[in-house]
Amino acid sequence: MGIYVLLSTLTAEGRKTVKERPERILEVNKEIETFGAKVLQQWAVLGPYDFVNIVEAPDNEAIARISVELGSRGTVHIISMPAIPVEQFIKSIKEKKT
Repeated sequence: MGIYVLLSTLTAEGRKTVKERPERILEVNKEIETFGAKVLQQWAVLGPYDFVNIVEAPDNEAIARISVELGSRGTVHIISMPAIPVEQFIKSIKEKKT
């Protein structure tokens, strides 16, 4: 399983939905599980994004499906990024030097 950072920005329709039904956020997290992924951590943030999610998923394809599915609803724009643990990153850099 890989770790992914999802940066989400609500559309006008998404903001309306969250205002009327804030618990919808947690419902979407459960929907993400139907794709074989799991929201490990989630924050509402200020700035250019509305939410930062740390998600565990089997592969890039699963995250792509999640991004397309949620984005196709017209309520959110998502930027998905695979995350590499720093220790693993350092190890891979050292391995490439030899």
